[in-house]
Amino acid sequence: MSWTPKRSLDEAEDILCGPGCPHEVETRLIDGKLLKIYKNLAPTLRDFWVSAVEKNGDKTYIVFGSERLTYRQVFDRSVRTAGIFYTVYGIRKGDRVAVCSRNVSEYLIIFWATHLLGAVPALVNAWLPLEPLTFCIVHTQPRLLIVDAERAEVLAPAVDKTCAEAGIAAVLVLHPKRIPRGMESYHTAIDKYDGSYKDIFKDYPTISPEDNAVIMFTSGTTGLPKGVLSTQRQFLTNTLNTIVGGRRALLRRGGSLPDPAALAQEPQKGALISVPLFHVSGTTSYSVIFSFSYISFISPGFLKKASARLIKEENVSVAGGVPAMVSDLMDSSLVGYPLDGLFFGGSPAPEILSSRAREVFPEAELSQGYGLTETNSISVAIAGEDYMTRPGSTGLPSPVNEVAIVDNGIKLPRGQTGEVWLRGPNVMKGYWRDPVATNSVLTTDGWLKSGDLGVQDEEGFLYIKDRIKDIIIRGGESISSISIENALYNDSRIAEVAAIGLPDTRLGELVAAVVSVKPAFKSKVMEEQLLALARKTLPRFAIPVMILVLETPFELTPSGKIVKGNLRGLAQREWEKRNGLATWAQSRL
Repeated sequence: MSWTPKRSLDEAEDILCGPGCPHEVETRLIDGKLLKIYKNLAPTLRDFWVSAVEKNGDKTYIVFGSERLTYRQVFDRSVRTAGIFYTVYGIRKGDRVAVCSRNVSEYLIIFWATHLLGAVPALVNAWLPLEPLTFCIVHTQPRLLIVDAERAEVLAPAVDKTCAEAGIAAVLVLHPKRIPRGMESYHTAIDKYDGSYKDIFKDYPTISPEDNAVIMFTSGTTGLPKGVLSTQRQFLTNTLNTIVGGRRALLRRGGSLPDPAALAQEPQKGALISVPLFHVSGTTSYSVIFSFSYISFISPGFLKKASARLIKEENVSVAGGVPAMVSDLMDSSLVGYPLDGLFFGGSPAPEILSSRAREVFPEAELSQGYGLTETNSISVAIAGEDYMTRPGSTGLPSPVNEVAIVDNGIKLPRGQTGEVWLRGPNVMKGYWRDPVATNSVLTTDGWLKSGDLGVQDEEGFLYIKDRIKDIIIRGGESISSISIENALYNDSRIAEVAAIGLPDTRLGELVAAVVSVKPAFKSKVMEEQLLALARKTLPRFAIPVMILVLETPFELTPSGKIVKGNLRGLAQREWEKRNGLATWAQSRL
């Protein structure tokens, strides 16, 4: 695809960040660092929430199963919940309230109730087994812990020890099937309270943009999860960063920024939220929902058929998630459905995915964002025609973010590959109670070392090449695992690909790949077919010595990233079993 934009990148940026616009930028000294910030950003999450309710009132905010709640109803429940947190459980500004649950409507009520008090939600990964789960809880030292029924059962054997070590006043269970010892029903606690809760407005603490706001956790793929602490400003910056890609695309094709008053009069549209709300990708929903007054269709998890049915029945107009979710939607009954927007995030999207998505959803504007838990999601974004003409790119930095490509502490010129460093007002305050880990990734002048290898082209578009730890070094040649994965994704029968390195005494590492097959093609994908595809598209040194074909899905992190550790062990055992007999690609340079 080729196109000629109606406006240059600079012209679009000047309009996007114009005086009085939501993305207007100013420079300010924050914690000793001179940063670009959004001038018109809400100062705190409490202000952000109250403003959203004043704006949207009786419009629908949440749909969860048969439950439908307006902004006003959710606000009233959040006020009551905040009053109970304050009066019964002694929650005060800065206290942590840990939440460990799958997506339910109460999740957002608890989140906003906590922020009405200036307390800090600690959003714990609900899919963790007992040991890392209790680590996260104890590590954050919450005064109150709220879990769903499944997590209550996981935690039950260790609840006394966990509460004692963390200093937890109470454990409340959402939608319990039974009440394990040492816990109580969240709903009973809320319903039985008959005291005043509106007095919390009299005792509102003063909250500043640099006060602590949220703790989210890294995936923990290489060890125990780390708690990422962000301030009010750092978290809220994402509410504007998330819509940068779409706004730039609109301006680049010659359009005008939408009029907020006109948007408010349009019929409500819906957005499907199937990404876990405890993950940074889930937090991007806050900005999409509030920026466009969308209805949040909250899904307890992503199931292809159920999600497709919900989208069609409720006229959902925006959907997306990690590439695996988008791929599933493309293989569902939604083919040809008139989505307005389809977004990719959480992990790099295969280049072929955007062109396939365009075929399946021809009316949808495609967008992709790049960021980390440590940047509160998006720092770099791309959408529309810019994305379609650069399907391998994750986009341009937001108006308040800087990107540097660095090698051994030296910033490289454009066109050269190095580690991606990010800077801006959305970069975390640090890892909670872990100064050593914080200092290993944050420089004194505010640069975050991403751990990703990337390159910027002459216009500044960023291309992620690989995770540094996933680079395969064969005979001194550095090979991007993403390049191998993209080559194999060209076979539309493949659901997931993981390229990995196998130890080799002569070359250091050999290239191998593991693929999972879409259910419709079980027993129909042969290793030799994939090897032939690899030979056509990859340089000789990057051709896998083995491609292991699985007919079961890969294990994924909550953010949708493939867990390569188990696959690496599986491939190594298979390679040893074959005894290196793949002679067409023996250990030779």
